[in-house]
Amino acid sequence: MILSASRRTDIPNYYSEWFYNRIKEGFAYVRNPMNPHQVSRIDLSPEVVDCIVFWTKNPEPMLERLEELAAYKYYFQFTLTGYGKDVECNVPHKKEKMIPVFRKLSEKIGSRNVIWRYDPILFTKSYTPEYHLRAFEQIAAALSGYTSHCVISFADTYAKNRKQMKELGAYELSGAELIDFAGKIGRIASANGMTAGSCAERIDLFECGIEHNCCIDKQLIEDIIGCRIHTDKDKNQRPECGCVESVDIGAYNTCKNDCKYCYANDGREIIIKNCSSYDVNSPLLCGCITEEDKVSIRQVKSLREEQIMLPGV
Repeated sequence: MILSASRRTDIPNYYSEWFYNRIKEGFAYVRNPMNPHQVSRIDLSPEVVDCIVFWTKNPEPMLERLEELAAYKYYFQFTLTGYGKDVECNVPHKKEKMIPVFRKLSEKIGSRNVIWRYDPILFTKSYTPEYHLRAFEQIAAALSGYTSHCVISFADTYAKNRKQMKELGAYELSGAELIDFAGKIGRIASANGMTAGSCAERIDLFECGIEHNCCIDKQLIEDIIGCRIHTDKDKNQRPECGCVESVDIGAYNTCKNDCKYCYANDGREIIIKNCSSYDVNSPLLCGCITEEDKVSIRQVKSLREEQIMLPGV
């Protein structure tokens, strides 16, 4: 099993103590987002967890306890952009705080295991293509040698973020403008020793030096764990997404980063309500089991392929 922690919320930033407690106890409860009273018990033992993929804008709360993950293989998807607090309201200062945190994490676990995400890219009157290119180049230079891969994506508008996107004055580039912009991003990444990939984008940016990326990447996971895994594309993700199957232990409407482009939350009020029930000792993130809930054991297993030893070897 590949464990995702988490596409739904920033576990490393806000719920690291809960996560370490779950690892210690060896299981977690997860509500079905489509049927909240349906709860799955997920085995988190090293025997079934082949790799953990962390998603975060600030992993600092986890850094001093990484030794507790010694039995696991893992890597981080670390989002670090050029936005200020007008867009990423609760993310600490990038230059003063987050770049040093990125470097520290890389020094602890290795540059291969920290993926830099400059996404989503949102174009506004303040955050123009020229602004993004300057910010991307400055961050890339600061992270050179601390990561080998960068992922970009372009902001999409959904029902949940349409109002915020309108308030920000978001606009799209023409096809030619987008290709020109992406080509410059690709060259900056390459100049700083990084490969570049796109996340769930329909447009083909290969000629710009940017490949279609898989965030939960079968090849990277195999490199990290040292053996092949048997898994398929994640059918629950968008068609453009190349990620393989994973089990997510996060919960929607619990992320406190308050990013204006976010389409995973329903509003600040429900986040505050959910977070008020956070208990580091609960098997369930932000909540507890009620009489109406039905808990079932989710069948999970290792995806590792058995090694075939040749006679005499």
